[in-house]
Amino acid sequence: MKITAQEEYGLRCLLQLARAPRHQVVSVKDIAAKEGLSSAYAEKLLRLLAKSGLVHSVRGVKGGYVMNRPASSVTLGEVVRALGSVQMGKNICHVFTGKEAACVHFRDCGIRSVWSGLMASIQNFMDQTTLDHILEDEYAVSERLTKRVL
Repeated sequence: MKITAQEEYGLRCLLQLARAPRHQVVSVKDIAAKEGLSSAYAEKLLRLLAKSGLVHSVRGVKGGYVMNRPASSVTLGEVVRALGSVQMGKNICHVFTGKEAACVHFRDCGIRSVWSGLMASIQNFMDQTTLDHILEDEYAVSERLTKRVL
């Protein structure tokens, strides 16, 4: 599994909105400053989130972005898919081919089912983790998520 910078920073921008009181407009400039990003990059990420329906923009002098739903109803899986989808190894059979054009085990591979099962578990975990689960302090989040995994 590979998480891109776009997914990491996009999630962080969305968490800035999730921390704000419900329906409060947060400016791109404020989000960018709190995350150490350029306003242009934060705007790009927020547009992707808006395109997916997770947030919407508010125009004007006091404009910015607002979440469309409460943090308790937005999953990490939704956010990651909106920002580009974590690479889950779909093309693994085309990457690790050795010196051949295609993997020699393409038709009968026990490893592929292991990777597929692991990726399905990760996706399921992300789809069950809401933004409000990860807004708590790091220790509380770690404790909560560890209990769910074990």
